[in-house]
Amino acid sequence: MKLLTVTVPCYNSQEYMRHAVETVLVGGEDVEIILVDDGSQDDTGKIADELAAEHPSIIRAIHQKNGGHGCAVNTGLAYATGVYFKVLDSDDWVDREALLKLLDVLRGFAQDGNGVDMLLANYVYEKPSIHKHKAIRYEGVFPENQVFGWSDVKRFKMSQNILMHSVVYRTKLLRDCGLELPKHTFYVDNIFVYNPLPFVKTMYYINVDLYRYFIGREDQSVNEKIMIGRIDQQIKVNKLMIDAYDLTKIKNKKLRDYMVKYLTMMMTISSVFLIKEGSEESLAKREELWAYLKSQNRGMYRMINKLALSKPMQFRGKAGRKIVVWGYSLSQKIYGFN
Repeated sequence: MKLLTVTVPCYNSQEYMRHAVETVLVGGEDVEIILVDDGSQDDTGKIADELAAEHPSIIRAIHQKNGGHGCAVNTGLAYATGVYFKVLDSDDWVDREALLKLLDVLRGFAQDGNGVDMLLANYVYEKPSIHKHKAIRYEGVFPENQVFGWSDVKRFKMSQNILMHSVVYRTKLLRDCGLELPKHTFYVDNIFVYNPLPFVKTMYYINVDLYRYFIGREDQSVNEKIMIGRIDQQIKVNKLMIDAYDLTKIKNKKLRDYMVKYLTMMMTISSVFLIKEGSEESLAKREELWAYLKSQNRGMYRMINKLALSKPMQFRGKAGRKIVVWGYSLSQKIYGFN
């Protein structure tokens, strides 16, 4: 049995997927790499087969009809044999030294027969085009190098969200919680890091910059223009998250507060892009999204509405909308996302 399964969803990834894989190979036989060719129309499938032939005990290539990023993650999870599970996008990579430290921790868990539900490490926004690197770390939020629970978590800063880049889940937990991401839908990584959280009881934080998150391709799903063009999919993900849990019934206050914060962030992102698009149709969609939250769960709506971040998102006048866009642009410059 492998310590860690790394699933790499690949769609038309011929230009960069080898680099992603090479950074994981440093883990040797402790690692299983599952390359999911999601109906690519270039040489992605061929490269996946070549890599699997070169490293037959480590790499497995799976080919499927195009189902989208979430479907590829589902496939990786279905085939995973590792005790722990991580997703690595094919245009990103991992820091080799940090990966070895992570594997040392996992090896220690395997030797003493214990383990945790979720491991966390830092990630880095990589913008080579402007020579910018912005690390998102969790110092002061999570205890370091020890097992802890939600009650031990401190206050999150605005930039300190648990993203797909920073998380490693116990494979069994993902299966036990019934995680299945929707097909043909972008931005499902938010569901990946949100839906399992109430099942997470034990955690471990390693203060290393593990995941390198590349930003800069014009066709990237997080490119702002593309996100605005796909806003209906973002709204769909928002609504799936709203429907996933009644947050008013989550007993652990630290967990509840974090999930409220994360859902608020998702609502905010959708609201900002709808405001930036600016058409009457988009502004109506923004109002409908907040109305959906209110109609589905008034208690959750009140909880989210107490946060300072949520109130400007519902401004109706032009001046208020300008304030929202200005605040988003400022945050973008500070934290380096998109």
